[in-house]
Amino acid sequence: MYSKTKAGFLFCLLVTFSLSGCLSEEVLDSIESTDPCGGDIQIRESDGTLKILTYDIAGFSDELIAQFVNETGVSVEFIRTDDAGGILDQMMLTKSSPLADLMIGLDNTYLPTAIQNCLLMENNVSDESFTQSSLEFYQGPLALPFDEGDVCLNYDEDALDAANMSVPTSLWNLTEPEWNGKMTFPSPMTSSPGRAFLAATVDYFGHSPGNESGDVDAWWNAIAQNGAIFTSGWTESYVTYYTGGYGEYMEGHIGGAYLTVSYCHSPGVEAYFAENYTHSTSLVLPRASFHQVEYTGIINGAAEVDAANQFIQFITSLEVNTNMPDYNSMYSIQKGTDLPETNGYRFHADQAIVSTAITQELIEQNMDGWLSSWQSAVQS
Repeated sequence: MYSKTKAGFLFCLLVTFSLSGCLSEEVLDSIESTDPCGGDIQIRESDGTLKILTYDIAGFSDELIAQFVNETGVSVEFIRTDDAGGILDQMMLTKSSPLADLMIGLDNTYLPTAIQNCLLMENNVSDESFTQSSLEFYQGPLALPFDEGDVCLNYDEDALDAANMSVPTSLWNLTEPEWNGKMTFPSPMTSSPGRAFLAATVDYFGHSPGNESGDVDAWWNAIAQNGAIFTSGWTESYVTYYTGGYGEYMEGHIGGAYLTVSYCHSPGVEAYFAENYTHSTSLVLPRASFHQVEYTGIINGAAEVDAANQFIQFITSLEVNTNMPDYNSMYSIQKGTDLPETNGYRFHADQAIVSTAITQELIEQNMDGWLSSWQSAVQS
């Protein structure tokens, strides 16, 4: 999930939002229906090539794809979008005449919409060897997990020390003057980690006792009033603005933000690729994290169904998937696996205390409203 490129954030704020991300009103009018599964679906014309719709997943290297092609004889072509929201947008736009056979990358904040709109068809790959945590949100024939991890806040320990700032003990601390202009958040309108963290804040403010309780919209409004930087996606927040990540070594780094949304194990990833060095850590407040699962599934109307099943089997296999921490900087969904100990990967990876209890049903029923409320809160 670590490759999150930029999208039109300001444009997205100006058009009508939807569960799928950033669709125009005209597109929304064309896909809205009292029966989301109604209408004929044209089977994609077979050309002998497995077409995969995905975002720019770092883990699927040329070498890995070549291994699949050599083992199966199946030709592969990727259709790439900016993020998980872009995958869903493309699936919705081409619902009646799909352009691809397989999707890889919808997470559990987007999957309910794909299922509701009948965008996926059944696969025949077994999930018997998968972790319970990867199956808790959805366990059915329409999608299979291929990686997982907890989305949570990360902060720069060195920056806080240098500025003599205290580590937050609540989300409300981030509304205090010392945090003015020092936070960056990927928009939930266009980013799957951003959407996951929004769901976490809904749960956090709905369950926290005492002075922690309160209106989630009031918190987001206070965050915006406190100079928070909102970006289109994870990459822009983490790489361009966050001071605690690898972005500080990249061209175009701006910095200035001591805190951002990433994963609880992101400091471990930083250490792994920097020979056991990181000055980033996670803020693991109870219910302020979200257990994200990323899925793959066969697109309804696929031409290369057999090849799609083979690819799902390949990327979820013990041989391939146990390397997901290296391939895609996420946890494997295979039982009995963990992050590697190399270069402090596992040592620096934090564990969520209590992840959000947001369920598939709650997301189905409420995500549209959460997005609308968030948009109003940060713009007012």
